[in-house]
Amino acid sequence: MKPDVAQLLAAARLAADRGAAFLLEQEGRLGPESWAMKRPSDFVTEIDLAAERLIAGILQGAVPESRVVGEELTPDARPDGLTWIVDPLDGTTNYLHRFPWYAVSIAAAQDGELLAGVVVHVRAGERYHAVKGGGAWRDGERLAVSGVTDHAQSLIGTGFPYSELGQLPVYARQFAAVIAGSGGLRRPGSAALDLCDVAAGRFDGFWELALSPWDVAAGALLVREAGGVITDHDGGADVISRRGSVVAGNPAIHAWLIRLLADAAENGGTA
Repeated sequence: MKPDVAQLLAAARLAADRGAAFLLEQEGRLGPESWAMKRPSDFVTEIDLAAERLIAGILQGAVPESRVVGEELTPDARPDGLTWIVDPLDGTTNYLHRFPWYAVSIAAAQDGELLAGVVVHVRAGERYHAVKGGGAWRDGERLAVSGVTDHAQSLIGTGFPYSELGQLPVYARQFAAVIAGSGGLRRPGSAALDLCDVAAGRFDGFWELALSPWDVAAGALLVREAGGVITDHDGGADVISRRGSVVAGNPAIHAWLIRLLADAAENGGTA
């Protein structure tokens, strides 16, 4: 029997709001001597850890039979059964530098099927949410992906492969191809918020080469419920079972990006 999605959404909202409030309280408290590095340019601090403990406690208190897959404390937990996929601080580097573009991201999945998701843009005070079959929302406003179909008019979001520099040559070819074929390219630094921007129609498309499930789970549901498409670079719909590539957008721009990125990766081609 599937869980009550309204209960899942309520728990995710509460946990995300509490996590966001905690991050705001702690912002600016830690100096560079307190920043640990998991991978190149991938920082973690005691604040990330404390935020995840807070969020996990709220989620499992609300739904005791659930488990948590979280970026900092339980990244290797198996996502079987009813699972929360949690990024307590998406955009840690931004946060540490007080660049106001970071988020809390929480999704609920049952055996790999996304059922509910919440993303809080902390400094903007915006909450995005979606439930399967119930649309995507920013606070009380229903979201829809953009209607841009001409790639030359599109605005595309991306993320740099800082922590997997071996992918940089492929990414550089893709970057050049997207610059040549689109109307603009942006890199704010939080994949969760990038996907919210796709769902809200501000970005027409988005791609990144190396993302983890907690980076994209809530955002993936938002994109789909807003009428968009999100896949890996091969067009596969599963973007939450492992670390890998992500391509998202409205249907027309997603299809263009998939073709363009594949050609650039193999041949260095442009639009």
